[in-house]
This record gives sequence, structure tokens and C-alpha cells, in this order.
Amino acid sequence: MTSTACIADDRWLVLEFPGSDLVGKAAKMKVLILGSGGREHALAWAVLRSERVTEVVCAPGNGGIAQAARCVGVNLKDLGAMVRLVEAEQPGLTIVGPELPLSLGIVDALQQRGFRVFGPTQGAAMLETSKGFAKRFLQRHNIPTAQYAVCSTAAELEKAVEVFHAPMVVKADGLAAGKGVIICNTRDTALEAAHGLFDGTLLGESERQVVIEEFLEGDEVSFLCLSDGRHVIPLLPAQDHKRIGEGDTGPNTGGMGVYTTDELLEPAMREWIIRHIAEPTIRGMAEEDTPYTGVLYIGLMMTARGPQVLEFNARFGDPETQAILPRLESDLVDALEACIDGRLSETALRWSPGASACVVASSSGYPGSYKTGLPISGLSAAARIDGVQVFHAGSAQLGPRLVTAGGRVLGVTAVADSLEGALARAYQAMAEIQFEGIYYRRDIGHRALKTLHK
Repeated sequence: MTSTACIADDRWLVLEFPGSDLVGKAAKMKVLILGSGGREHALAWAVLRSERVTEVVCAPGNGGIAQAARCVGVNLKDLGAMVRLVEAEQPGLTIVGPELPLSLGIVDALQQRGFRVFGPTQGAAMLETSKGFAKRFLQRHNIPTAQYAVCSTAAELEKAVEVFHAPMVVKADGLAAGKGVIICNTRDTALEAAHGLFDGTLLGESERQVVIEEFLEGDEVSFLCLSDGRHVIPLLPAQDHKRIGEGDTGPNTGGMGVYTTDELLEPAMREWIIRHIAEPTIRGMAEEDTPYTGVLYIGLMMTARGPQVLEFNARFGDPETQAILPRLESDLVDALEACIDGRLSETALRWSPGASACVVASSSGYPGSYKTGLPISGLSAAARIDGVQVFHAGSAQLGPRLVTAGGRVLGVTAVADSLEGALARAYQAMAEIQFEGIYYRRDIGHRALKTLHK
């Protein structure tokens, strides 16, 4: 397989790459998406809107994705299996959804074999896969973040905890599927949580490093950017709701809902974040010989002393992607390819004005234990509501029916001229959907609504 490109009339002309037809810059292609959640469903939905795409394959996908794309089985923990799948499918573009394949080096492996793949390399993905690496990187490049200590031994831990005032935050260094952050109100509970991460009782696997961090107060904002290794283009900022309970109570989850509005961040603040956080991050990674190509998720806390970086993710956020992509009017595939080709500076994204909201329907018991295999009804009625898209996060096809197959089952997304309108549509659609034990928060966007109604 070969990939050849040249410049004609100051534009890139792609002549050939795996899975494409030879039709110049408008080459038709098959796109393969790795992953199985709501993020991947939203990506598949957005990719299918491109006139250049002939087929979308999702691996392993889920029951909802299978209604629009071809789903094939693959073990996302098995690097060799993923590589063999790409070699068999010969896609023109592979998009990596979740963090685990990135941590295994799937981007490196596919690039070595000549495939076009969107996502950061294993080294660049350390911004997400190691919180210790990320914190030290932020410090090296003078990017604002909370005070911290990285501990590798019990002695270091005891010393670090004495330095911080309660409350403090204890974080697992590695990937923890959203369960590795514990807010502790006393030094004793911080020590207990940290020892639980070290010995494996909290997450099931022992951590070699634990991060102790200053507790920050403010509103969280998810700020996502596309990068080609040199340039960045921001996506729409979003605000997630991580706690299971209304009023932001109860344990953290992978996200129970999210919204975007044109008013979430003022233009001057967006520009500040780009200039002082996003661009220095991309520039710093290039200076350290780990250029970052892909989407960079910057989790921010908007504090009294300004935006502070809480975390990085090396991939599209979930559920942020379900709220962001429905407002994208330009071609997502063109933008992702511009990242791969190093020509992001020539690219502009177009967005619909207004707002969007995504409300997550979860299984009863989530984020703890829950039942699966429960029939889902009302999806067609929900989808008929104007401006609504239902993205599947944890569903499966069982005979003629769709059934639950995860903790977070659906992301019901709506777009409208205002946040109130988007939320009204999303909740109207959610009222049509039923499965045993369905649970969803009824206060998504409550902080923004409170501000709007002042």
C-alpha cells in the first residue's frame, strides 16, 4: 500500500492511499472507527455526513452504531488484533476513539504500516495516560495548573499529604476509566485513598505513582482542540456533569450530560486559553520530540486566579463529542485529514449558532453494578423530534430488539437556538425512551440556566 501527495495550485492533491478511489482531492474512502461508545456513535454519525465517505466501519461498535455503520468485532486491548483488522479492511482513514488503544501504541503501529490514522502517538498520549507526566510537563512549560506532588513510595506520600491543606485531590497516575480521582476532605482520608491506589484495592490494579493535588474551586469547562502538531483549532467549549446525582451530588461517573452554548466562554477568554494553554502545550510537545497530532481535550477549572488545567485527554471527550459534533457544519473528515497532513492552518471550522445539550440515560445502579440485556423502547419516537439525535453508548442487538449493554446506555442530544430550547427537546425525546430502571439527571445545564435567569 502507498500514500502519495503533491501540491497543485497551492492545494493538496491526494493521489492514492489505502481504501481510496483515485479521484484527486475529493477522494472517496472507507473510514474505520475504533471504539464502542457514545463518542464513537457521534463520530460515525458526523463522518457519514461527509460526501467523501463511502462506508463507515466501527470496531467493535454497539447496537445503535450498527443501525448506520458496519460493526466488526475486535478486542481493543489487543494491539495485534487491531492492526490485523485495519490491514484486512484497508480504510482510507482510521479514527481512534478511546484511550486504551492509544496507550498501546495503535497510532504508531498503523503509521509504520503506511495507514492514515487520526490520533496521537503512544508517546504524545502520555498527556493522558500518565498524570504524573502531564503535571511535570505543565510545570516545565509554565502552563497554569494546581499545585501537586507525584509520589512513588509511602514515605513520599506521607510527606506530601502534610504539605497540602484539606480538601485535597488524590489521583491515580494511569488510566482509570474515570474512577481514579478522589476528593478527600481530610489528610487521613487522602492517605487511605492513596494507599488504596498503591495496593490495588480501589481500582483492582496497583498504581506505581499517585498524584496529590491542590483542590481547586470554580466551574469546569471542557476545551477541545484539533492539532496537526504545530497549529491548533478549537472546537466548541462544553460543560460536563460528572456526578451521578442532581445538584452535582454523589459519585463521579463518565459523564451524565453536557451542553454547549455560544455564551459559555467569552471570545477573549477562548483566545486566552488558546494562547496560554493550548498552543504552549502543542509547542512544548514538539520541543520535547513528541509532536501531538489529534484532538487534545483540556479539562479546565475556571478559578478566581484564572483557568487552571485539571487534566488532559488524548481523544474526543465522552459525552462532550455528542453535544459538540451536531453543531459542526463543515466536513469533519476534511478537518481530521488536515491534522494528519500538517495543514490545519489552512482549515476553518463552521458551527451552527445557538446551543446543544446531551442528556445521558444510564442503567439503574450505575456507576456501581447494574443489569444488562433489558429491552429499550421508544427510540424511533425520540428520533422524530426536531433537532434530536440519539447516540448509543451501551446497547446491543439481541434478535430484533435493542437491549442495554452498559452503564451509560444512551446520549440524547438536541440542538436549538437557545440552551432552554435544546434542553426542552432533549428531555422531550428522553420521555419517549423506556427501559427497566432507566435513570437520567433532570438538571443538566442548571448552572448555565441559573446565570441566564439572573
